[in-house]
Amino acid sequence: MKRLALLLLIQTAAAELPLQLSISGENGIYTKERWKADWPGCEFEGGIREQRVAVVETDGLKWLRVNYTPGRIGPEEGGAGWRMPFGRHETAELGYTLRFSSDFDFVKGGKLPGLCGGPENVSGGRPADGRNGFSARLMWRRDGRGEAYVYHKNQKGDYGDSFAFPDDFRFPTAAPVKVRLSVTMNTPGKRDGTLRVWIDDRMMVERTDMEWRSAGTFGVDGLYFETFHGGGDKSWAPTRPCWAEFGQISVR
Repeated sequence: MKRLALLLLIQTAAAELPLQLSISGENGIYTKERWKADWPGCEFEGGIREQRVAVVETDGLKWLRVNYTPGRIGPEEGGAGWRMPFGRHETAELGYTLRFSSDFDFVKGGKLPGLCGGPENVSGGRPADGRNGFSARLMWRRDGRGEAYVYHKNQKGDYGDSFAFPDDFRFPTAAPVKVRLSVTMNTPGKRDGTLRVWIDDRMMVERTDMEWRSAGTFGVDGLYFETFHGGGDKSWAPTRPCWAEFGQISVR
């Protein structure tokens, strides 16, 4: 029933590509009304009702600022998260500008937005099996390291696989970076799907052997906007208030 309901949502409420997210309203708390207008068709949300998301304008650019709560993990308690559907595609590329606060507390790591597809939300320990969907997000790690964090058919465990960025890479604080994440679906029965990630046009991850699905029943159909510290326990939680900002969000 859940698969059918989500497929129906994607088919009837989805935006189409190319998609350029417009952030509405003045500086201040990002209300649920403004969120619904800017992100149509989302099935769930975390962080909006709790007022952890705000609009900030800098140098003529509007950002969504997500505030992370000290001592808390996950999008329900310490960040924000939702899935915005768009029409089904065989390939899609997400782009956004990201900026961490100057005192950002990276701790052990946390999630950043990515792409997803399929009838279920495949994340949070719900493994992909080739039929229920996939997700491809990013993570920051200790000391600002980075990785792609992926739920796919051949993942090794319940919590997805990590594909590390180059050893010399660190996310900066107080300075924007441009993020691009591209997914191309595989031919059913073959490991010929792709995953590519760039930061400021530098290739961080390139995989050409991905098997996202077992049959051609789904494709890339959602922008998975999730960001939070975690991790499965409070040892991942930030020790002080900090934030990250997201701007110029697009899918093509």
